[in-house]
Amino acid sequence: MNIYVLLKRTFDTEEKITLANGKINEEGAEFIINPYDEYAVEEAIVVRDAHGGEVTVVSVGNEEAEKQLRTALAMGADKAVLINVEDDVEDGDQFTTATILSTYLKDKEVDLIIAGNVAIDSGSGQVGPRVAESLNIPYVTTITKLDINGTNVSVVRDVEGDSEVIETSLPLLVTAQQGLNEPRYPSLPGIMKAKKKPLEELELDDLDLEEDDVEAKTKTIEIFLPAAKEGGKVLEGELNAQVSELVSLLHNEAKVI
Repeated sequence: MNIYVLLKRTFDTEEKITLANGKINEEGAEFIINPYDEYAVEEAIVVRDAHGGEVTVVSVGNEEAEKQLRTALAMGADKAVLINVEDDVEDGDQFTTATILSTYLKDKEVDLIIAGNVAIDSGSGQVGPRVAESLNIPYVTTITKLDINGTNVSVVRDVEGDSEVIETSLPLLVTAQQGLNEPRYPSLPGIMKAKKKPLEELELDDLDLEEDDVEAKTKTIEIFLPAAKEGGKVLEGELNAQVSELVSLLHNEAKVI
């Protein structure tokens, strides 16, 4: 079985975000595998171990993403591909990434593609479904269970606190939700083996793509941090007076009633 994982490099969840010249400041920041993509890597390894085949992790970004790809290899993936667009794409969006990934995958013998449900930086959840649409294969998002029997697939997906079961077939793209599995930590032997596993680096030219082919369809107008939270208010006095003041504050200041 040929399994591909779509992987993104994102800020560490513990990282404090700062802005410089209207952009997110990446200098000195720590980066990790997008947490939802870790579920995708883990599930791909589990499926491969159960059904045989090969797991390839693919990322679009710059050379810094090699570290996250090596981490996925240390977890147990077989191969990695970095599509380096640092010199070709200045401001890409989900269309950009999905076009590049689907172009890479269109000539591959794909059985299963697993992506994270969302990236914790952009949170759009668009790339996986866009890739599936481009490849003309079915897709199921926010999955919490995956069972494969031959080419038949049963999927449980999260639907905002409830779940539904979907029957489909390979080839298929799914996006991983929290609860699908518990991602493993790379072991020391895994880390050592990862150094010898193949990591291919490609550019747009290798995919016969031009910059115009992947030009972003959206434009970021402004990036800003959330407004600082004000301190809470303590209401004093008789209970009736507190209730009246609370209602007044909710109506005049918070404007929620």
